[in-house]
Amino acid sequence: MFISFEGIDKSGKSSQVKLLAEYLEKMNYEVVKTCEPGGTRVGQKIKLILLRPSSRISSISEFFLYLADRAEHVRQVIKLALEARKIVISDRFSDATVAYQGYGRGLDIAWIEALNEKATQGILPEITFLLDINPDLARQRAKKKDRIEREEIDFHHRVRQGYLELAKLHPERIKIMNGEGSPKEIHLAIRKIILKYL
Repeated sequence: MFISFEGIDKSGKSSQVKLLAEYLEKMNYEVVKTCEPGGTRVGQKIKLILLRPSSRISSISEFFLYLADRAEHVRQVIKLALEARKIVISDRFSDATVAYQGYGRGLDIAWIEALNEKATQGILPEITFLLDINPDLARQRAKKKDRIEREEIDFHHRVRQGYLELAKLHPERIKIMNGEGSPKEIHLAIRKIILKYL
């Protein structure tokens, strides 16, 4: 099973990935936790370029760097783990590129989706938890801001709207969770949903 977590920066994805992995491991499932960008050694180098505040790259260059990260992530981590019948939980996947580079940056969404399919080898999560949070609240949570987090607030509102549009298009896969609740409340709500898939 492949599970992804999505949402704007500082929506609480990493905490929920950790909580869900611990819960599934207690149920004796083999779990692989991973993330984008940075889920591989190559990805770690790409992540530095993408998120370093001093990086000056175009929207198209940013998009292709995310695709390169994803292609290696799928090849080296996700595909192998799924073939071994492990549960993969990823902090971000292909929806992030549609939301950030499509809705956020204004790149052509059909183009993004076509290239995403190449990078992912057609692999999609069976379930995606979208942690929805007001960007103004998310910004208050950020202490040190990376290059993306430093974007103007309107950018983050566009990204959030993009995620919500994706959830409307794929309601069977993308489950909207209230990211403004306590970590425990969110985790318990996620557990109720995930049990239906196991």
